[in-house]
Amino acid sequence: MSDTTTKRRVAPSKRDYGYSNARVRGMRSRLLKQPFMDGLMQAKELSGVIQGLMETEYGLDLEERLLHGRTAGQIDLALKDNMVRTFRKVLVLVNDESIEMLNALLGRWDLFNIKTIVRGRHMSLSPEEIVESMIAVGQLTQIDLDELARQQSVKSVVDTLSTWKLPFAIPLRAAMPEYIESGNLAVLELALDKYYTEWATKRLKGRGINQRLVKRFLGTQIDTINLLTCLRLLNADIGDQDPLRFFLPGGIQVSERLFGDLARMSDVDEVYDRLKRTPYGRPVEEVAIKYIESGSVSVFERALEDYLMRRAFIVGRGDPLGVGIIIGYLWMKANEVTNLRIIVKGVSVGMPVQRMREELIVV
Repeated sequence: MSDTTTKRRVAPSKRDYGYSNARVRGMRSRLLKQPFMDGLMQAKELSGVIQGLMETEYGLDLEERLLHGRTAGQIDLALKDNMVRTFRKVLVLVNDESIEMLNALLGRWDLFNIKTIVRGRHMSLSPEEIVESMIAVGQLTQIDLDELARQQSVKSVVDTLSTWKLPFAIPLRAAMPEYIESGNLAVLELALDKYYTEWATKRLKGRGINQRLVKRFLGTQIDTINLLTCLRLLNADIGDQDPLRFFLPGGIQVSERLFGDLARMSDVDEVYDRLKRTPYGRPVEEVAIKYIESGSVSVFERALEDYLMRRAFIVGRGDPLGVGIIIGYLWMKANEVTNLRIIVKGVSVGMPVQRMREELIVV
């Protein structure tokens, strides 16, 4: 992770948020409204989705991608292109104070992308399968991600990151001997999570109101990682390992003590009962039945990501001359792209409209 994700910005001064926030509010006003999304879901074929999106800010990106075919895959790439371009534009607009804080938060995308690549290599997925869910809005470009996804093994991924002198290689190199011996992917994921949270926390040492807001949002993000880890431990056999080795400090609600209690539970009802007096009780309760039916922790992953998204929206309604406006917009944009990708996939496979609507995050 470098300190300069973008080119030199044109923002007026170190602490002035008036210029950047006015521009961002203008961009936010152009986000797609729910009636438009409803219209796209009613489309019988992808041509209807394309026609609708061509009249929006996604039109330019679609024009370029559709030259290679009018397929769901090309539309998906256009949506990701637009999100990357939008994030880059915002990072050029913001002032010196907020760029440091935003880079700390956006490092989560590099974390997600590298974890996705490592998981993909661990499971011997194809490069195409690996890159499908990644979006290059962090330090790593799409070219970087494509190159990493083409590596033949987890070790070669780590070696490539080391050659590029990227800091994420440091925790991965340290954890590789244990991974090679045990074959346990969680060893590498834990190393990446700890590195990112420590790195981001160090970048947020200021005491101003904006730093406090971003620290709290990062703390919520750390909470969701810790909770997801606990939920994964429900049916995991970790032998004699102390569950607390998986704990990440820096959260808001999930203390080391709470983590330890949750990690030793074996039933989702017990987890909910322990969490019901925290903000995370409702998200866990809402998908508990889906988890029992599917047995997949991914339903909790989605629920906690939804919760984090909603917290970002709340942050965006705060001080009109603070960094919250920018954070809120970036997460709203990410949410919009996620929803559009769900719609494109749904229409392409003939998914019922109600099923698509249930998959969307609507705030």
